[in-house]
Amino acid sequence: MDCGERACAVRRMKEYIEEHITEKITLRMLAGAAEYSPWHAARIFKEVTGLSPFEYIRAVRLSRAAARLRSEGARVTDVAFDFVFGSHESFTRAFTRHFGMTPQYYKKNSPLIKFFIPENVRDHYVSMQKGVNIMADNSGAGTVFVQVVDRPARKLILKRGIKASHYFEYCEEVGCDVWDELSRIKGALYEPIGMWLPENLIKPGTSSYAQGVEVPVDFDGEVPEGYEIIDLPPCKMMVFQGAPYEVEKFGEAIGELWEAMKAYDPTIYGFEWADEDGPRFQLAPMGYRGYIEARPVRQLNTD
Repeated sequence: MDCGERACAVRRMKEYIEEHITEKITLRMLAGAAEYSPWHAARIFKEVTGLSPFEYIRAVRLSRAAARLRSEGARVTDVAFDFVFGSHESFTRAFTRHFGMTPQYYKKNSPLIKFFIPENVRDHYVSMQKGVNIMADNSGAGTVFVQVVDRPARKLILKRGIKASHYFEYCEEVGCDVWDELSRIKGALYEPIGMWLPENLIKPGTSSYAQGVEVPVDFDGEVPEGYEIIDLPPCKMMVFQGAPYEVEKFGEAIGELWEAMKAYDPTIYGFEWADEDGPRFQLAPMGYRGYIEARPVRQLNTD
């Protein structure tokens, strides 16, 4: 198999999960998709993804449920049964454990939460990295909002990869649990980010893509084992935010924003790209707020 025997088996299980996410899924069904015994299928799924099959299924279901509560205003009870939870109560308990709030609170207040994004968009994402045109037709295109924000002097807690140039390579090298560890760091200035490091911040033998979280310059909290902390100077960031999208259209949303960024000329508005001033970063994709990326800029001297 071109993707490696175990990786292909896990991919088949993920595809089966996607196709049957609103139906009952058993380990025997997944094993059939993987073409392995149930025990071996469960073991390689855990080894490759870091999650058991049912932890993965629950994370996908809860994120889809949250998206439906936010975008469609559906009843909590209906969403619970649509995503195969046995009762309103069991759904509420699972949702609260996963997101730290009840579905009723989330539906009413719509705070920022981290959706779980399955990796079955990997090939689509890698195609975009290589410059393949995957733009949706104009009927699905949305507006891209652009603004410049000031980032103060700060520190960055990050975990480097080895050769990774994008999210999926990074997950394969480092694992997919880094985001959760970063989210638990107290005193962070902003939410965690995936980032492309400029050359001056890349250590020899480490990756250009990493994940991290920014903290104040006087941060004195604990840095998790395996992470490092570096200084970042103040800079300006040009933030690009796409239109809201359905969770299933994650790949198309990124592609549209990347095309917009590629065509954007900051000099028209008195700025120039300043990639050495800091990392270009992406926020966790959340359909209701649109895909967001930011790139360093510097104000042009107009004197």
